[in-house]
Amino acid sequence: MNTFLLPDLGEGLTEAEIVRWLVKVGDVIAVDTPIAEVETAKSIVELPSPYAGVIEELHGEPGTTVPVGKPLITVGDPDGAAYRQEERAGSGNVLVGYGTDASTSSGRRRKPRSVVSGKKSAPVAENVPENKVPLVVSPVVRRLARDAEVDLRELTGSGEGGLIVRRDVEEAIAARLRTTQEPELVGSAPAGSGPVAAGAVGFGAAGSAGVGSGAAGAGAAGAGAAGAVAAGAVAARTGLPELRRVPMSGFRKAVVATLSRSRAEIPEATTWVDVDATALIELRESLRSATDSGPGLLALMARFVVAGLLKYPELNGYVDTEREELVQYDGVNLGLAAQTDRGLVVPAVAGAHALTTRGLDAEIRRLTGSARDGRLTQQELTCGTFTLNNYGSFGVDGSAAIINHPQVAILGVGRIIDRPWVVDGELAIRKLTQLSLVFDHRVCDGGTAAAFLRFVADAFENPASAFADL
Repeated sequence: MNTFLLPDLGEGLTEAEIVRWLVKVGDVIAVDTPIAEVETAKSIVELPSPYAGVIEELHGEPGTTVPVGKPLITVGDPDGAAYRQEERAGSGNVLVGYGTDASTSSGRRRKPRSVVSGKKSAPVAENVPENKVPLVVSPVVRRLARDAEVDLRELTGSGEGGLIVRRDVEEAIAARLRTTQEPELVGSAPAGSGPVAAGAVGFGAAGSAGVGSGAAGAGAAGAGAAGAVAAGAVAARTGLPELRRVPMSGFRKAVVATLSRSRAEIPEATTWVDVDATALIELRESLRSATDSGPGLLALMARFVVAGLLKYPELNGYVDTEREELVQYDGVNLGLAAQTDRGLVVPAVAGAHALTTRGLDAEIRRLTGSARDGRLTQQELTCGTFTLNNYGSFGVDGSAAIINHPQVAILGVGRIIDRPWVVDGELAIRKLTQLSLVFDHRVCDGGTAAAFLRFVADAFENPASAFADL
């Protein structure tokens, strides 16, 4: 009998909330089988089990908050001897300070009667050829198969020793789509949810469309309907009955703490400018071809923002209040506000200053997909040095944003729409957008902030010339 305790999730986190169980009492699991999704103040993560056997007990219902070091599940040995999962390709664990111990890295596991891989048991027939056994090491692969309703028993692994890898599942999905003539491509985002839509209306001041973030750039829309409870009481101030009360999730608690700290500590100021983005749109279209979609619009914007931060590093740093020093970073980790089903998150492109525009585009697409799937790492959520927010994807023009503490500035991009504009003394219809920069007045004066904003605006208006200087 083994009890799996909630592991140390890193970043000083002391508890996690059970979002949903991926197993039930009586299920037989292998090492690294995902057993639960838990929500912390940083993100939602999938916990793989370090033990193999039969689930004897689940310690807590969905919505329960479990402290680090307290029991999650109890696992019994089904046959009197533990078996281990094949580990030659690595466990794929996503937790900081937690993983399968070294003793599981070699040797073959004994075949159990059934192995839980996600929502239901997947029986494994006896005397099945080894390359037919669904050896799935990565939790990401298991989740991909589960979400797409792919039966792993029907796949032949192309990895070492018959290991089922991501491409095997993706090929199975693609084959099914071709059969059903499904128009949506495998791995593609829903319409409007690609990288250009990665910006998000966040949690600003009351009545504003501001942008906020959680501690480390994570937000959430609250506990949701599942966590809501009917209130019934009548509010004394308004005389109206309460419709419901929704407990704050770990995400929301972090949002409250971080945004309150940002408002309390940072003497912020805002500057904005209208920009003719016609040439930027034209450049984006010119990069398309029949075989290559080219870098997305957000990647082009990111390229110019990064260049501006290298030129004006005052906006790419933080305030060390204890030592009374202004710190500037040697390099840029560009945060990108992204709205997901679970709320606002701000993952960062690490080392953005060292990437080409195509490299930025690839990384933005990867982060967007990870954000949508709830699979961002804590490092990706905490390492940002400056935030770019494309709130224009929500059809708004401006924002009274809140800086993502401990960063010192955030740049917002409004929607790009046709508007009348004077060009060479003549009235013309152009593609206009608005850029707004909120900055910490402790790190620089208005002149520096305006110079940075003007640099980015000029790059938007004359992108070809700007690229020539990069």
